[in-house]
Amino acid sequence: MTMNFKTISNGEPIAIESIPHLSFDDFSTQAVAIVSNGGKVVQCFAFQTEEAVRLMAVLRTDDLLVASCDAPERYPALTVQCEPFHMFEREIAEQYGIVPEGHPWLKMVRYHANGRGVDDVFGNDYSEDIPGKYDYYSVAGDEIHEVAVGPVHAGVIEPGHFRFNCIGERVLNLEIQLGYQHRGAEDLLLKADRKRLPFIAENIAGDTSVGHSLCHAQAVEALSGTRIDEGAKIIRTIGLELERIANHVGDLGALSGDVAFLPPANYCGRMRGDFLNMSLLLCGNRFGKGLVRPGGVRFPMNDDNRRDLTARIGEIKPQVKHTIDLLFSTSSVRSRFEGCGTVSRSDAERLGLVGPAGRACGLVYDVRRCFSTERYEYLHIPENAETTGDVYARAKVRADEVMQSIGIIEILLSRPVETEIIDGAEMELAPDSFVVTLNEAWRGELSHCILTDSQGNIRRYKVKDPSFHNWNGLSMSLRDTGISDFPLNNKSYNLSYCGFDL
Repeated sequence: MTMNFKTISNGEPIAIESIPHLSFDDFSTQAVAIVSNGGKVVQCFAFQTEEAVRLMAVLRTDDLLVASCDAPERYPALTVQCEPFHMFEREIAEQYGIVPEGHPWLKMVRYHANGRGVDDVFGNDYSEDIPGKYDYYSVAGDEIHEVAVGPVHAGVIEPGHFRFNCIGERVLNLEIQLGYQHRGAEDLLLKADRKRLPFIAENIAGDTSVGHSLCHAQAVEALSGTRIDEGAKIIRTIGLELERIANHVGDLGALSGDVAFLPPANYCGRMRGDFLNMSLLLCGNRFGKGLVRPGGVRFPMNDDNRRDLTARIGEIKPQVKHTIDLLFSTSSVRSRFEGCGTVSRSDAERLGLVGPAGRACGLVYDVRRCFSTERYEYLHIPENAETTGDVYARAKVRADEVMQSIGIIEILLSRPVETEIIDGAEMELAPDSFVVTLNEAWRGELSHCILTDSQGNIRRYKVKDPSFHNWNGLSMSLRDTGISDFPLNNKSYNLSYCGFDL
């Protein structure tokens, strides 16, 4: 059911005037109908034109669909009829001061005033200490107690606040509030010198540098009409898969440590370093920074590097398999993983979970297979999914993906790779145009949208990290679970604070 929404392709530049501009009633009715019939929300955001504030939605079924409308100052919340719009409407309310009336959970997302200077939807005075006044959900009862964690965090990560409502050890509800950093990444992408944009994009989330820089590069290439060679596509694909492996292997070790099974924890910690060092060999940076740029890649792959990577992958592959087998064949590990932090498929659908978090609940969607970019259309990406939705399923999906990604890299390294190294020249963007790019980052569907004005300048740059969907999955996984299981569930998702905070 696409109705008036326009069908587009991943990374396809289109004229803004070709995007259906609907009445708000038609826009909301059709968007809700598409998502209620199995579609998903990729992007839903507001942007300012000379005449008005507009809403734009990018939805996915088997295709990508887009439409826009003028935004009313107040409108009936789409979330009331269709839960996957929940976080998007909260973000629009905070950024633009537009009120989704009847929204069941209308709360701040990132603790900042709206960009239009209109009345704040939440009635806040942002000269005061807003985080301390946030209205957390509470449960009444003589035996109820609350556990508050953060926003100061003991680890070297960004701050977040976790509020547990408990009866004894049992968690009734976990509310997670982020948004303390105010880095202004989207504004920087809008206002900074064009040459700085790749650096900003690859630092949106440091553990997803290749994923974010790839989405950015593909968007700029689309709007500038730039074609890249096959060698660059191969190198980009290898970089993205190395990023996936390093993060999954590290988290499998962390999960093993959380259940006090130390051999895989130690092995995985060492092997994660080995995979990071492969990224170092690829581009001079362990996190893949500087590898991907609009127009291609900044580092070639000569035969010596290719043979070195092939040898390293071949040496470590049986070690990874042995460690994974040890982890999942140990009964004490299985007894802690299985049935812990279960999220049902129906809840995963309504929350819009993506990546391993969604696939652990039976949602087989993978951008690499469904909206292929780079070299993925020539590779076999299996429907890698589990059905139980628990810590075991999330760990198993990630373990399977590690072995599959190793196989992908072996295929890509099997023949010489030739590419032209780019010089970083600035690219002119098509005026009055729009593009959306999607990639399967290691946490799931990652998306960047760019809209340009009549001069080819960026009018709106919208980023959606997979964590934007998946933090609510972590909250759901703690329902009716012992509070001591929080670290285990948290590690099974390993969500991004900075990818969410922007």
